[in-house]
Amino acid sequence: MAEGNNIFKVEIITPDRVFYTGEADMIEFNTADGQIGVYKNHIPLTTVIEPGVVIIHDGEHQKVAAIHAGFVEILGEKVTLLAEMAEWPEEIDLNRAEAAKERAEERISAKAATTDLKRAEFALHKALTRIDAAERK
Repeated sequence: MAEGNNIFKVEIITPDRVFYTGEADMIEFNTADGQIGVYKNHIPLTTVIEPGVVIIHDGEHQKVAAIHAGFVEILGEKVTLLAEMAEWPEEIDLNRAEAAKERAEERISAKAATTDLKRAEFALHKALTRIDAAERK
């Protein structure tokens, strides 16, 4: 673990469970404005989480997870992610994620009038996030 003076608390909470509670010396994730890295004593901030991989740094160790939308509250000593869904790489069925990616790409490329393009794009982004996280096992 990193030196105690650089450590802050991290919580990742989903509607189904407290996904992660622990300590970190840095956390990285995607926001609506781009990727962000947070250290202890970051300025207070509340922002929207975009689907993507979250990386929790703890000294020389890293924990990686897929996060699917939500909000984050950043305080000096604590970062709380409230996510729609969070998954560890070992919880992800890579074949299912690949199939979801293909379905979403087909819906997007078909350009049918009945296709909800935003929903298809979001499904594609979620599938790509799952694939990215699963491949980091």
